[in-house]
Amino acid sequence: MKIMSIVGARPQFVKEAIVQHELNKVEGINEILVHTGQHYDENMSGSFFETLSMRKPDYNLGLSGGSHGKMTGEMLIALEELMLKESPELVILYGDTNSTLAGALTAAKLKIGVAHIEAGLRQHPKDMPEEINRVLTDRISKYLFVPSEWGMKNLEAEGIREGVHFTGDVMYDIFLKMRPTFDKSYHSELGLEPGKYIVMTMHRDFNVDDRETLTEILNGVGRIAREIPIVFTIHPRTKARIEEFKLSSMLKDILVVPPIDYLKLMGLTQHAYAAITDSGGYQKETYFSGKKALVLMPDTSWIELVDEGINVLVSGADIYDAFSGLKTGDFKENIYGSGDAAKRIVSIISQNI
Repeated sequence: MKIMSIVGARPQFVKEAIVQHELNKVEGINEILVHTGQHYDENMSGSFFETLSMRKPDYNLGLSGGSHGKMTGEMLIALEELMLKESPELVILYGDTNSTLAGALTAAKLKIGVAHIEAGLRQHPKDMPEEINRVLTDRISKYLFVPSEWGMKNLEAEGIREGVHFTGDVMYDIFLKMRPTFDKSYHSELGLEPGKYIVMTMHRDFNVDDRETLTEILNGVGRIAREIPIVFTIHPRTKARIEEFKLSSMLKDILVVPPIDYLKLMGLTQHAYAAITDSGGYQKETYFSGKKALVLMPDTSWIELVDEGINVLVSGADIYDAFSGLKTGDFKENIYGSGDAAKRIVSIISQNI
């Protein structure tokens, strides 16, 4: 059976790594790995793939930049040529990027089966690009691999019942696999005491592209930083906007560091008090680490963490009050399965060889 796995962003490579590891165990499966190039990351060198114990892509399409329509259109053309050349029987897709939607549409037009990992996630507003990509990909997919019970309920409410499987979250698989290699010394290098600092990430356009919104967030975060150290792994987009809006002085009480790799970020998180983020993946990784998070979003596709009182949705206006009311402690375990999601996914796929 020939399978084509399509990825376009760093988090998708992380997910692919654990699925690829399980696919390699099954005799009769030949996987072709395609990187659309949607998010170019110069840190994705040989060491990145070695760290994740995965092979480099068979194809890199180099399609990055431009509008959603332009990018998706170019991907459709390139992926159609590639699928016609390779003739896969199944296409594996991850999450909610333009690469995901382009892969799903191309495969569907060519009557190739689609497997969607992270199916069933839903989020407001409904017109956000990621939500559109999720919904359309789920409608097209033959296999829908769902990371949480909430995702199962979403699909049921939409009348999608065939091919739906609750497998747990592959991100938890990779977290458990890589945990022994987390960098446990980075907080010391930064002069931070265990349990006495907050890790912050922020990059979403609705948080950083509007001067008033960004100012409000930095003001609230600055108030928190005067009570507990905050280490801010700053995204290039966020850094550029802060400089453009002349807000650099608002970072004076915050420890700002360049983007760090997965192993350092997880090690830093392991020793943190809590986190502040607008990252979809990091919301869960803080949970995996036994930490709570203030989530700078009006809604989240991981709403079960909010419902369980683990994470809190906040804005710049209320982030300080949310921090003041934050209580650490025990919370519900195994929301995203038991760490064998990739094994379950590959087992279901292999039964149909």
